[in-house]
Amino acid sequence: MNRAHLDKLFTVVLAGVLAGLALAAAALPAALVFGLGVKNLMPYTALPEALKTPQPAQRSNLYANDGRTLITSFYVEDRVDVPVGEVAPVMREAIVAAEDVRFYEHHGVDVRGVARAFTANRREGTRQGASTLTMQYVRNALAGDPRLTEEQRAAATEITVGRKIREMRYALTLERQIGKDEILGRYLNIAYFGAGAYGIAAASKRYFSTTPDRLTLAQAALLAGLVRSPADDPINGDADSALQRRAYVLDRMVETGRVSAADAEAAKATELALAPNTTPNDCAAVPADHNDWGFFCDWFTQWWNAQPAFGENVDERQRTLRRGGWKIVSSLDPDVQAKASEQVRAIYPETIARAAPTAVVQPGTGRVLAMAVNRTYGTAANPDGQQNYPNTVNQLVAGGGGITGYQAGSTFKLFALLAALESGLPLDTVFDAPPVYVTQYPVGAGPASCGGRWCPANANTYWMDGDRDMWDAFGRSVNTYFAWLTERVGADRVVEMAQRLGIVFRAPADARMAREGAKSWGPFTLGVSATTPLDLAGAYAAVAAEGTWCRPTPVTSITDPAGRKVAAGNTDCRQVLDTEVARAAADASRCPVGDQSMYRRCDGGTAEELAPGLRRPVAGKTGSSERNATETVVAFTPQLSVATIAANPDDPRDAVGGGVQKRQIAAVGRILAWSLRDEPVRDFVPPGQAVAFQHTSPRTGN
Repeated sequence: MNRAHLDKLFTVVLAGVLAGLALAAAALPAALVFGLGVKNLMPYTALPEALKTPQPAQRSNLYANDGRTLITSFYVEDRVDVPVGEVAPVMREAIVAAEDVRFYEHHGVDVRGVARAFTANRREGTRQGASTLTMQYVRNALAGDPRLTEEQRAAATEITVGRKIREMRYALTLERQIGKDEILGRYLNIAYFGAGAYGIAAASKRYFSTTPDRLTLAQAALLAGLVRSPADDPINGDADSALQRRAYVLDRMVETGRVSAADAEAAKATELALAPNTTPNDCAAVPADHNDWGFFCDWFTQWWNAQPAFGENVDERQRTLRRGGWKIVSSLDPDVQAKASEQVRAIYPETIARAAPTAVVQPGTGRVLAMAVNRTYGTAANPDGQQNYPNTVNQLVAGGGGITGYQAGSTFKLFALLAALESGLPLDTVFDAPPVYVTQYPVGAGPASCGGRWCPANANTYWMDGDRDMWDAFGRSVNTYFAWLTERVGADRVVEMAQRLGIVFRAPADARMAREGAKSWGPFTLGVSATTPLDLAGAYAAVAAEGTWCRPTPVTSITDPAGRKVAAGNTDCRQVLDTEVARAAADASRCPVGDQSMYRRCDGGTAEELAPGLRRPVAGKTGSSERNATETVVAFTPQLSVATIAANPDDPRDAVGGGVQKRQIAAVGRILAWSLRDEPVRDFVPPGQAVAFQHTSPRTGN
């Protein structure tokens, strides 16, 4: 047996005998340790996953769609791994001098250190641990492994003989399998440096606003000294103690020949010169000058919590987010978001109860470029009587968390239009629309009840009554035409069409009606169901994308710490409409906003001022709920879909009035114009003659 093997064997046996004694500080009989058996003292041949493929908790970063602008981070430990080669040599030397001067000489367990600790503990009654840098790494890696339960992580740090011996055995095995520099790099990435900074990258940023490769000797020595005593961090703790630890590390570096005495003295004389930098954590920590990003961030967390790829339940998914080290490139376009926020506040200021939640969605991908509302994102107290303004974290744009949405009025006529086209009726379907139309649908008492039957009326008989086709009826928003059309195709098909295009029934009464009474839900066509700007923008985006509906998503890509993209970041799109049906609906949707259909059949619209200002092909629809309680505007081009709803989220009885719709139309037009200013002008593909003018069998596929 050669000398190297003898050294290793001696290390194993002596370490196993003395380890528990040194740590427990009680003179346990050597027989207790030997009683574990020779087999238990030998190095492990297999390492646990935490040491083979370490996954220390790392912060996840959420970026804007440029992949560089940080929105916020999510973490339980502020850590991001860096390769050891990207750590300044003085930092590597400082941590070795501070924690394990014989690191490059031992095989994972320092026999001299164990013997010294054992002797000191027996003589002085102290508690020296004699842990090598490798052993410290083993303990930290096991304690921080996110794949373990809390109980398993706690067991990795319990003060017992068995744990200490297990630590030594893993350290010996680890050093047989990977190199010293790799172990050092792992240690630097997992160590806690105080002030909430885990790992050398976070510590460099936290204390000095720099990166590990740019650390000076004085900075490196200070950080190395904090590992042993993180409570002495100079930001929150005792700066004098931190400087004393720095001096100790510098002296050790001189003793071991890593720096000259002159360089060490110069470093000791260097002022602390802290430049603290805090990593944001969670949506409440978005940059103060971009507070409006908070609502998008909040919706991102809702989206993440619903992804089965990240865990079996919400708690697991949150742990995955806050420990997984993901790079998440979101769909948020800061430029579009800024314009949307500006325009929303032109509709309503943030200091009044009424709100104008607005969503901007990209057809063909479902990526959400902006979510704006005239509110401050935060939990600060509001004045008496003001429940959710000016401050709130409620999801007014996307719904959820108790927000069911708002009635969107005649924008829901799109779903009746699509159902009719899909059934085989052409755009040229003509009906002599009366001022009031009595349907077969039962309703309770109210202004739209005629003997217990739903009987909607036109808002402007002079402008709406008479012979109308789909182009004209959609443009002028003729209620009685669409009530008749709903009867022809079936209210249940209209409801199903809305669900197919992503309308979610968040209000329990709406969900129950859709599930149990859709066949008799005629008023659904006029938008009596609660919805959100995000759902509505996504539904109209499907028409813009020629029938491809994409689930609204806040992400462009998600990458794990190894640089691998995960499938959860992909778009979720499917063809839900026959292409010709979608093209026909887009053609009719040009009428409400002052554009002209491919067949020159538009003759009046409720938002005719929108198209001339935009100067590119555009389509859309307006909607007013009963008594103008809410007002809605949706507009889209082949590249973008925008929806805004004016409502009082806290008091549905507070009717916003029809006057606000003019401001909404102007705001939507400006958002589109700004967002598309550098984009090519694209036109809608015209529908064929058949879908425009001929009755056919059902159009249910491409």
